[in-house]
Amino acid sequence: MQRMGLCIGLKPETIPAYRELHAAVWPDVLAAITKANIRNYSIFLREPENMLFAYWEYHGSDFAADAAEMAKDPAMQKWWTICDPMQEPLQTRGEGEWWARMVEVFHHD
Repeated sequence: MQRMGLCIGLKPETIPAYRELHAAVWPDVLAAITKANIRNYSIFLREPENMLFAYWEYHGSDFAADAAEMAKDPAMQKWWTICDPMQEPLQTRGEGEWWARMVEVFHHD
Protein backbone atom coordinates (compact mmCIF):
# COMPACT_ATOMS: atom_id res chain seq x y z
CA MET A 1 0.00 0.00 0.00
CA GLN A 2 1.22 3.48 -0.87
CA ARG A 3 -0.08 6.62 0.89
CA MET A 4 -0.42 9.60 -1.44
CA GLY A 5 -1.04 13.29 -0.70
CA LEU A 6 -1.80 16.05 -3.17
CA CYS A 7 -2.80 19.71 -2.97
CA ILE A 8 -4.41 22.36 -5.15
CA GLY A 9 -6.05 25.75 -4.72
CA LEU A 10 -9.81 26.24 -4.85
CA LYS A 11 -11.40 29.40 -6.26
CA PRO A 12 -13.21 31.10 -3.35
CA GLU A 13 -16.43 31.73 -5.26
CA THR A 14 -16.76 27.99 -6.01
CA ILE A 15 -16.46 26.70 -2.44
CA PRO A 16 -20.22 26.25 -1.82
CA ALA A 17 -20.69 24.37 -5.11
CA TYR A 18 -17.56 22.26 -4.52
CA ARG A 19 -18.79 21.29 -1.04
CA GLU A 20 -22.25 20.43 -2.38
CA LEU A 21 -20.83 18.34 -5.22
CA HIS A 22 -18.59 16.37 -2.86
CA ALA A 23 -21.37 15.82 -0.33
CA ALA A 24 -23.00 13.48 -2.86
CA VAL A 25 -20.29 12.06 -5.15
CA TRP A 26 -21.79 10.14 -8.06
CA PRO A 27 -21.79 6.35 -7.62
CA ASP A 28 -20.04 5.86 -11.00
CA VAL A 29 -17.20 8.15 -9.88
CA LEU A 30 -16.82 6.24 -6.62
CA ALA A 31 -16.78 2.96 -8.57
CA ALA A 32 -14.04 4.26 -10.90
CA ILE A 33 -11.93 5.34 -7.92
CA THR A 34 -12.34 1.92 -6.30
CA LYS A 35 -11.54 0.12 -9.57
CA ALA A 36 -8.29 2.14 -9.71
CA ASN A 37 -7.24 0.53 -6.40
CA ILE A 38 -7.66 3.77 -4.43
CA ARG A 39 -8.94 3.38 -0.88
CA ASN A 40 -9.37 5.56 2.20
CA TYR A 41 -9.74 8.68 0.03
CA SER A 42 -10.35 12.04 1.72
CA ILE A 43 -10.26 15.66 0.58
CA PHE A 44 -9.76 18.43 3.15
CA LEU A 45 -10.35 22.16 2.67
CA ARG A 46 -8.30 24.82 4.45
CA GLU A 47 -9.92 28.25 4.57
CA PRO A 48 -9.26 31.15 4.22
CA GLU A 49 -6.32 29.98 2.11
CA ASN A 50 -8.76 27.94 -0.01
CA MET A 51 -6.33 25.04 -0.28
CA LEU A 52 -7.50 21.48 -0.91
CA PHE A 53 -5.51 18.55 0.42
CA ALA A 54 -6.29 15.05 -0.89
CA TYR A 55 -5.14 11.85 0.76
CA TRP A 56 -5.61 8.26 -0.36
CA GLU A 57 -4.07 4.85 -0.09
CA TYR A 58 -3.15 3.10 -3.31
CA HIS A 59 -3.42 -0.68 -3.12
CA GLY A 60 -2.41 -1.63 -6.66
CA SER A 61 0.93 -2.35 -8.29
CA ASP A 62 0.99 0.22 -11.14
CA PHE A 63 -0.50 3.59 -10.20
CA ALA A 64 0.19 5.17 -13.60
CA ALA A 65 -1.71 2.40 -15.40
CA ASP A 66 -4.61 2.47 -12.93
CA ALA A 67 -4.82 6.27 -13.12
CA ALA A 68 -4.82 6.12 -16.94
CA GLU A 69 -7.69 3.61 -16.89
CA MET A 70 -9.62 5.77 -14.43
CA ALA A 71 -9.10 8.78 -16.71
CA LYS A 72 -10.85 6.90 -19.54
CA ASP A 73 -14.02 6.44 -17.49
CA PRO A 74 -16.85 8.67 -18.86
CA ALA A 75 -18.17 9.50 -15.37
CA MET A 76 -14.70 10.62 -14.23
CA GLN A 77 -14.28 12.72 -17.35
CA LYS A 78 -17.61 14.46 -16.71
CA TRP A 79 -16.76 14.90 -12.98
CA TRP A 80 -13.43 16.52 -13.84
CA THR A 81 -15.13 18.77 -16.40
CA ILE A 82 -17.18 20.16 -13.52
CA CYS A 83 -14.47 20.20 -10.81
CA ASP A 84 -11.39 21.33 -12.75
CA PRO A 85 -12.64 24.90 -13.46
CA MET A 86 -13.21 25.33 -9.70
CA GLN A 87 -9.59 24.57 -8.92
CA GLU A 88 -6.42 26.65 -9.13
CA PRO A 89 -3.34 24.49 -9.68
CA LEU A 90 -0.20 25.53 -7.84
CA GLN A 91 2.37 27.28 -10.01
CA THR A 92 5.04 25.04 -8.47
CA ARG A 93 3.36 21.75 -9.42
CA GLY A 94 5.32 19.20 -11.42
CA GLU A 95 5.11 18.90 -15.17
CA GLY A 96 1.92 17.13 -16.18
CA GLU A 97 0.36 17.50 -12.72
CA TRP A 98 -2.98 19.15 -12.03
CA TRP A 99 -2.96 18.46 -8.30
CA ALA A 100 0.57 18.91 -6.93
CA ARG A 101 2.02 15.76 -5.36
CA MET A 102 3.31 15.98 -1.83
CA VAL A 103 6.13 14.06 -0.14
CA GLU A 104 5.32 12.12 3.01
CA VAL A 105 7.68 13.21 5.77
CA PHE A 106 6.01 11.46 8.73
CA HIS A 107 3.59 8.63 9.42
CA HIS A 108 2.46 6.92 12.61
CA ASP A 109 -0.01 4.04 12.89
